[in-house]
Amino acid sequence: MSLSTDADFFRLLADSYRRLLNRSLVPDGMSAAEGAAWLYGEAPFGILAHNTAPDPVFVYGNRRAQAIFGYDWDELTALPSRLSAEPVERSERQAFLDQVTRDGFVSGYRGVRITKSGVRFWIEQATVWQLTDAAGNYRGQAAMIPDVRLMDGGA
Repeated sequence: MSLSTDADFFRLLADSYRRLLNRSLVPDGMSAAEGAAWLYGEAPFGILAHNTAPDPVFVYGNRRAQAIFGYDWDELTALPSRLSAEPVERSERQAFLDQVTRDGFVSGYRGVRITKSGVRFWIEQATVWQLTDAAGNYRGQAAMIPDVRLMDGGA
């Protein structure tokens, strides 16, 4: 089953976000089904989530994230998340993710990423947070990407 509009997965994303950042991921008043559909199809920001595998793989990427990175759902959800950054950027990315693990979330992150076609770009003002279920079990990490900017010189 696809997690694209799965209400339970939406609750994991939204509840983890609310617990850590004390704000809503979606407009107030939406049911889980409405929130899941809005987040996947209409949100003006990218959302990505990866699992807890030793080499984490994206398990979720909303339509905005798919457009940003140039992958469709099936491609994105088969991609190890480390491949969203170029090899020279991966150690910086890992240090950042270690900080998220330690602190629960980080806001205001800026980093270089790469599209499927090789175009390098900045993610700006990103928030990355730990996904934990209601019982406190670690389920992965998620990122909200509100803004991107092509790097000078393009690809």
